[in-house]
Order: sequence, then C-alpha cells, then structure tokens
Amino acid sequence: MKNRNWLFASLNQQPALNYSTVLGLLLSLALLFFIIYFAANDPDTFINWPGLTIVLVGTIAAALLSYPLHDVKRAIKSIKLVFLYESLNPQREADEIAAVARMWFNRDTIAIENVIDSINNPYLKTSFQLIVDNTPLDDILALLKWRISRLRAKERAESSIFHSMAAFAPAFGMLGTLVGLINMLQIIEIKDISSLTANMAIALTTTFYGLMLANLVFNPIAIKLERRTEQRIMIMSMIMEGITLIAERRAPSFVRETLSSFIAHYDDELKENTKR
Repeated sequence: MKNRNWLFASLNQQPALNYSTVLGLLLSLALLFFIIYFAANDPDTFINWPGLTIVLVGTIAAALLSYPLHDVKRAIKSIKLVFLYESLNPQREADEIAAVARMWFNRDTIAIENVIDSINNPYLKTSFQLIVDNTPLDDILALLKWRISRLRAKERAESSIFHSMAAFAPAFGMLGTLVGLINMLQIIEIKDISSLTANMAIALTTTFYGLMLANLVFNPIAIKLERRTEQRIMIMSMIMEGITLIAERRAPSFVRETLSSFIAHYDDELKENTKR
C-alpha cells in the first residue's frame, strides 16, 4: 500500500514555474534597458510605435496566412508552457512501471486496476488498461506509436509557427525601414537635416524591433517547446518499452534494469548533442 500511495502522488504532481525562462526574460529586459538608457544617446529614439506596429501586425498576419487559424490559436496558448516546468522525471516513471510490472508478474490485476483509477497521465493510463484487458501486444504497440506520432506532429506544428515568426519579424523590420527611407526622400527636398536624421533613426528602429523579437522572443519560445516535446516523447517511448516487457511477463527486476539502461542511453545522447 505504501508503494501504491507513492505511485499516486508522483503521477499527480503539478507543473512548477520554469526559473530558466524567468531568468532569461529578466536578462532580456535588462539588456533592452541597457541598450535604451545607456548605449543610446537619446532613449526616445528607440520608441517608435508605428514601427513596432508594422513588425508585430505584419508578423502575425504572415503567420495567419501560412498556418490554419486553429494551429495559430494552439501555438499562442502554448506560450504559457514556456513559463512552466513539467517535472518529467524518467527515473520516477521507470519506478512506476516497475511497480506495475511486479503486480502483473504476480497476477494481481485488482491492484493494477486500483492504480489505473488514480492515474492522470492518459498515455500511461491507456497503456496499463490495455495490458489488463489482455489486448494483443501488436495492437498495443500500434496504438501507442500512433499517439506518439500524433503528439510529435501537433507540437512540432506549434514550434514551427514560432520559427516562422522569427523569420518573418526581421523581414517586416526591414519593411518598416523602407517606409522610413521613403519618408526621408521627401525630407531631402526641403534640406531639413534635423528631420532627416530623426527619420533615419526611426527607420532603423523597426529593424531593431524585428531582430529583438526574433532572437529574444520567437526563436527561444520555439526551442523551448521543441525541448519539451523531446522530453515528453522520450518518456512515452520509455513507457512503451516498459509496457512491452510487462505484456511479455518479464521479471520486474529485468524491467527496471532495461528502463534504467534506456534512460542512461538517452542521457548520453543528449550530452553528445550538446557537445556538437
């Protein structure tokens, strides 16, 4: 009963605040503050509401033209996930699977059904339910693989939208710059040097907005979402491996060691990718 209660508690953990995102956001604001108030001769030069409007509205319009509306809405909703940290602990998940493997090995289906009723993770819950229902292993794997592919496709669409917006933003920054240069051509005729330099500064700030939004907002969000998807798919793949071993009635100790090797191999691959 003690192990069972621990299993329930571990599956019901709620996402916590992602301090990495918060720290990155604070540093971005500090950088922006430094640029405007210390690196610039006149802070008001960087305040260009028409230019910011061109970049933001143009970027959003291009995203809507490129993707279906429901995908854009889902991507916007996913922004909040960047500020939350899901406590995805592969070792904890492996321990949970090993606990159920022990119940299944001892043919204690009642205990497994009690566990299933308290699981909030739909992927894990479905996996255990299929085992209890004696579903053929090939059918179980087909369903689990399909759900992984669906998750990958859905979340890849969300991150790709932000990657696209990161490409659109600098382009619309250049558009704002061109608008400012066109205005400058009209000022040249009256030879007003002060107005000329002011409009040049305004024209260049739109490019500044585009680069800042692309590299400090859109691209980081996309990378954060991709990293989250990678971790979730790793957990789901590990669950699928564990379910396969449980369905084959392998010994709980073998299940635990196999999943531990799975986690270690995954960590090694992450370290290699980081070095590259």
